[in-house]
Amino acid sequence: MKLTKSLIGCIFIASSLMFSSCAGGVKDKDGNIYKIGKRGNKEWMAENLNVSRFRNGETIPEVKSAGEWERSGKEGKPAWCIQKNDPENGKRYGKLYNWYAVNDPRGLAPKGWHVASDEEWKQLTDYFGGEIFAAYKMRTLGVSETGTGTSVSGFSGLPAGACTSNGSFFGLGSHGFWWTATELTVSNSWIRLLNYINCSVNSLNYNKLFGLSVRCLRD
Repeated sequence: MKLTKSLIGCIFIASSLMFSSCAGGVKDKDGNIYKIGKRGNKEWMAENLNVSRFRNGETIPEVKSAGEWERSGKEGKPAWCIQKNDPENGKRYGKLYNWYAVNDPRGLAPKGWHVASDEEWKQLTDYFGGEIFAAYKMRTLGVSETGTGTSVSGFSGLPAGACTSNGSFFGLGSHGFWWTATELTVSNSWIRLLNYINCSVNSLNYNKLFGLSVRCLRD
């Protein structure tokens, strides 16, 4: 039994190192530095994006009221918010962006990086062994997000929850939502949902007015 546990522990450690062994990090326009990890021939951020400016230095508007959030979305204007408008949540989970910030031509990702597409997310979950195995490897250790904030793979998919089109928050501590860069219709785009409750990763399409987390990878 002890040998089995030791072997499992070694596998977990090796898996973590495979994702988080890339040297250095990547800096955004605000000066935030993100850990990076390699999967196959792709380099991903190992943390959620937390930038408040586009690549050209122009400010992305912060929204704190439900009415303003809904209005920004309906007008097709980029915006970001923090889960429950709590700065501590921003430090831990990063920002939640609407689709118009993700798709803005001024560039949300740092130079040399881009918001992951639907196909690139699929490649990542396939690399982890499919959606069920990927969920276990991408989420942070434990049934919920309590603990170190690390994961078996080093991806650290913290459950930041989301902001609805009408500005209400949900899913904190139980679900992680990420935009992909792939548009589906005029009103919807593809996302990835990491569900901590049933340990699954799902490909869904959400309304562009929602506020979700963002992960980037190197060009």
